Parts: sequence; structure tokens; C-alpha cells
Amino acid sequence: MTTETAYTKASALCATREHCCFDIREKLLNWGIDDETSKKIISRLVEEKFIDESRYAQFYARDKFKFNGWGKQKMIWTLRLKKIPEKIIQTAIETIDPDDYENKLLYLLQEKSKKTKEKDTVKKRAALIRFAQSKGFETDEIIRIMNKADKIQNT
Repeated sequence: MTTETAYTKASALCATREHCCFDIREKLLNWGIDDETSKKIISRLVEEKFIDESRYAQFYARDKFKFNGWGKQKMIWTLRLKKIPEKIIQTAIETIDPDDYENKLLYLLQEKSKKTKEKDTVKKRAALIRFAQSKGFETDEIIRIMNKADKIQNT
């Protein structure tokens, strides 16, 4: 595959949905493009605004939160795996509305609680905490929301 063909193919991918440099580099390497040429293509894609890691991180965080119910920790971890700079990650994570975050966590815990067959309250609570942690929510936040929900139910 020629450099221009690879560029055209990569730009077409980036035009249809957001991609980060890491994803495009992986695609280019899979297409048999060497590392040096990949860097040039990616540089051109960034220059021409086909790739914008800040924009990518914000869409990624929003979509993973909204559609997958991921917490901040899981989003941070996966964005780090994609080699997104820390400052960009933090900015993207901060775009999540705190009230929406709390409501999503509460909703996920309530739904999981309905499906959990465990009768022992301590074991059920532990299972819910593990579940929410696996979704990437912070332990303090999980416990805070669970305590808040307990107070609401007991009034």
C-alpha cells in the first residue's frame, strides 16, 4: 500500500468517527505501513484536524459514560492505554456532570441490586461495591451513594 493510499484510507476512517493517534497507528501498522511513514501520516492527519486527541477523549468519556455506564477510573485507565496525555484525560473526565455521574451510579446500583439474589445484606452490599468498581467507579463514591440511598429508603 502506498503512503498516499494509506493516508486516504486513514483520513476516511477519521472522517466517519473520532480516532486517536494510537488507534490510527495500529491500523497503519496492520496495513503494513512502517513506523516512520505512520508518524508522517498521523502528523498530517493531526495538522489537517482529522485527529484531535482532546476532541477524541471528550467524545470517548461522554460515550463510555452514557452508553456503557463506565465510571471515571475505567475511562482514565483505557485512555491511558491509548497513550492520551494526562492533561487531556483530566479535561475530558471533568466534562462529566457530577449530578449525572451520581445518578448513573445510583441507577446502576439499583438495577444490579434488583438482579442480585443474595439475601445477606453485607454480602449483597459487597457484591454491589465490586460490581460498581468493575464499572470503574471510585470506592468512596460508591459507598457515599449507597449510604445516601439507604438513608432515602429508611425515611
